[in-house]
Amino acid sequence: MRTRDGAPEASREAKRLAAMLLDVLTGSRTPPQAAEALGVSLPCYYQLEERGVRGLVDACEPRRRGRRADAEADLTASRKENERLKRELARQQALVRLTQRTVGVAPPAPAKEAGRKRKTKPRVRALVRAERLRQEAEAEEAGTAAAPVGESE
Repeated sequence: MRTRDGAPEASREAKRLAAMLLDVLTGSRTPPQAAEALGVSLPCYYQLEERGVRGLVDACEPRRRGRRADAEADLTASRKENERLKRELARQQALVRLTQRTVGVAPPAPAKEAGRKRKTKPRVRALVRAERLRQEAEAEEAGTAAAPVGESE
């Protein structure tokens, strides 16, 4: 449920705490009595009181007129704009490709990345694997040659 100004209604515990703070501020209760009624220590009560008074002072600040910025609305608008720009980019790319085909111009080569790439030592995996297979074959031949002829299988 919401209040008249559109803010969500406060919880029961928040209302209870506010009532205790007002009781202490009006002099109906002492801080130790309020702390005991709330079930908190006295230092904790004073922290809650400080937060409550700070909230009261903040609420008394003059409000800005007009519509306020909403982070959720800004995020939604940014996502919509992003999608619109992606569609526009895809459309422009398709038009460029179509124009290139019509004119007979080859598409440009993909741009190379900026910066220097580290040279890697070329590996010829096929040669390494072939050598390993030869060694395994020789080992198997040596194993079958040492076995008696009748017991090879």
